[in-house]
Amino acid sequence: MEVGERIFNLERMFNIREGFSRKDDTLPKRLLEEPAPLGPVKGQVVKLDQMLDEYYAFRGWDKNGVPKPETLKRLGLEECLDG
Repeated sequence: MEVGERIFNLERMFNIREGFSRKDDTLPKRLLEEPAPLGPVKGQVVKLDQMLDEYYAFRGWDKNGVPKPETLKRLGLEECLDG
């Protein structure tokens, strides 16, 4: 599990270096605008900003989706802190 987390964070840092940001973390327009037609979420649309805030916190990232220094240190990815 930790190896997978290291890979995921390393990929995220690469993408950030290449200009990727929170605005790129999105879903298809349909999920953001069209209410769900069936099921327990019938009539609802995805609340992307809230969902991203919760996801980033779970991953140990800041509000912009950048891994926090303590997350990188915990995973042994200190070299990513140099920019």
